[in-house]
Amino acid sequence: MNKSDLIDAIASHANLTKADAGRGLDGIIKSIEAALKSSDSVALVGFGTFEVKERAERAGRNPQTGEAITIAAAKLPSFKAGKALKDAVQ
Repeated sequence: MNKSDLIDAIASHANLTKADAGRGLDGIIKSIEAALKSSDSVALVGFGTFEVKERAERAGRNPQTGEAITIAAAKLPSFKAGKALKDAVQ
């Protein structure tokens, strides 16, 4: 399912126009992005939690030369599925 398929599904389930469903979906995505950017988590009970995880700096190797390199620390978005979502998928 891509974004336009998701907009169609939202519009049909919520009796909205596709334009309204698209604006709603865009608003949700932008709100989650803003929360994660400020290092907040977004918890949707039964669905899951979006949060930012920090990955520490680590050692690695350049596969072409075999030279040891340092891979910088990074902040990564993460999603943990809630129990209701896990149960629905099984």
